[in-house]
Amino acid sequence: MVKKTGRPAYLQIADDLREQVRGGSLAPGAPLPSTAQLAEQYDASLSVVKMAVGILRNEGLLIGQQGKGVFVRDEESSESGQVTAVDLVSEVIELRTAVRDLSQRLARVESTLSERSDQ
Repeated sequence: MVKKTGRPAYLQIADDLREQVRGGSLAPGAPLPSTAQLAEQYDASLSVVKMAVGILRNEGLLIGQQGKGVFVRDEESSESGQVTAVDLVSEVIELRTAVRDLSQRLARVESTLSERSDQ
């Protein structure tokens, strides 16, 4: 559950997932729960969860596999420090999805504000 501490929700989620990886709750090679499952678990939006997962992917703790999901990176693959084309494609897809979700949310907020100002 994300707490109302003033710290952004995506950072709180990233911190918690990072701790699970480092603490062994999420073992190397283990799949991360789906974005929808994480959103429900943390009571957060899909875009917030995607941002948190993106941070951990950038840190090299997680790796995305197109069509399969996101997994805790094995130590062997994280030691190389190399970013593959698959990593980059997955990240671009995640970013595009996050931007689309945020654009839709912004459109709803603008519409609501517009309706209120017309009254």
